Amino acid sequence: MAPHATGSPLQSPAPSTSTTIPRITVLASSRAVISGRITEATIVISTVTGKVTSIFHSVLPASDFPPGTPYTDHSPHILIPGLVDAHVHLNEPGRTEWEGFWTGTRAAAFGGVTTVIDMPLNAIPPTTTVANLNEKIEAAHGKCWVDVGFYGGIIPGNEAELKPLVRAGVRGFKGFMIDSGVPEFPAVSALDIRKVFAELGNEPTTVMFHAEMIPPITASVGDEVQSSDAPFVPSGPLDHYKTFLDSRPPSFETYAIDEVIALASEAPNLPLHIVHLSAIEAIPALRAARARGVKITAETCFHYLSLAAESVAHGDTRHKCCPPIREQSNQDGLWDELQREDDSVLKTVVSDHSPCTPDLKLLPSCHGGSGHDGHAEEGNFFSAWGGIGSVGLGLSILWTEGQERGITIEDVVKWCCKNTAKQVGLEHKKGDIGVGFDGDIAVFDDEAEFLVSLTSSSSAMREHQDTDWSNRLSQAPCSSATSAAPTKARP
Repeated sequence: MAPHATGSPLQSPAPSTSTTIPRITVLASSRAVISGRITEATIVISTVTGKVTSIFHSVLPASDFPPGTPYTDHSPHILIPGLVDAHVHLNEPGRTEWEGFWTGTRAAAFGGVTTVIDMPLNAIPPTTTVANLNEKIEAAHGKCWVDVGFYGGIIPGNEAELKPLVRAGVRGFKGFMIDSGVPEFPAVSALDIRKVFAELGNEPTTVMFHAEMIPPITASVGDEVQSSDAPFVPSGPLDHYKTFLDSRPPSFETYAIDEVIALASEAPNLPLHIVHLSAIEAIPALRAARARGVKITAETCFHYLSLAAESVAHGDTRHKCCPPIREQSNQDGLWDELQREDDSVLKTVVSDHSPCTPDLKLLPSCHGGSGHDGHAEEGNFFSAWGGIGSVGLGLSILWTEGQERGITIEDVVKWCCKNTAKQVGLEHKKGDIGVGFDGDIAVFDDEAEFLVSLTSSSSAMREHQDTDWSNRLSQAPCSSATSAAPTKARP
């Protein structure tokens, strides 16, 4: 894990001269999710170890603890485990202007996320070697407001680095089966995947895939439709979202997932995972594979559960991501699978936080962009950077959208805390409120409301850019209450 923030990125605070440090801090509420169930609770956290030392299933008064003990009764707000966002792009070093450890982890803390796992690409260099991992850890030093872990990357030719990366502590590996969008992180072929499986087949790790591939026969071929001859031509204007959606049909995902499943027999003990599943058409193949004993799971994202293709206006490139946001019927299908009472293939919900500088979105001024002086690419869904930044908004989005679908706070904890912690091998210390677990606790107000909107301020756009939940998001922000780690953000 990366070290925590020690102060402003420009100036660190002077060290404290106080020698009186409380040995415990106490949080209480009439509602808390403990071991997956909601109950009254009083939680005692050691300020020395940062661990939960005891839990009482009632709200004890402050007078039950030694004088001077920090004590807060958050009733009626809900105490939940800090979220573990298992899919975040922080981009530092190399593209820190897109997002960095200082800004990205503060945004995470705002949304009740106390652990993020950073993806291996978009930073320069990518996390494909131990040397590159060490460079990333050094870049994170003193800038992290929440706990940060790292994934390793799989690219052609780096299979010899994979076991050393496991030993160095990466929480899993990710590879692309289609162009990633950045030249330093090329896609892997079936031959590359076989080499990866041979190296990692018996290692304590997980291999994850951005599962999109161009099928042998298709009506369009991703970004290349802009300059291709028939039949690979755009289905419409390049600033129409439907044109972009047509260029990345569900078959991109189903074809790639079928290939992963076909190769799984070469490493039967290795857990496999599909990141940011968008197309519901892939669910039957995943369910059938799991029934045969294949160790494969999938995640989906907050934006796929809340945004729909039919609502995307012409040129509103804030919505561009890959795989794409699909139709309302597809969103409904993802919710149905997520809420499946037996063995859902969708185990986790994550942000896939992937921001960029506002100019890379090519957003027209009519949608809140700064405009590009009539630049020909303005509003072009193919040329705009693909990614949605929501690391600090995911809990609120999920709760808001889920109210009409009957979700409970226990569901949210399962999808965003317990299962994400398990996915990255941290289930023994994260994702639950229990004795011996890290004292990572978020305070959740399930009744209050706030509005997210795009602002013309560049600094605000960097903090909340690429969101389009204006006039839709009704849920209060969370606050990190990890009193055991006072350097974490506590808004």
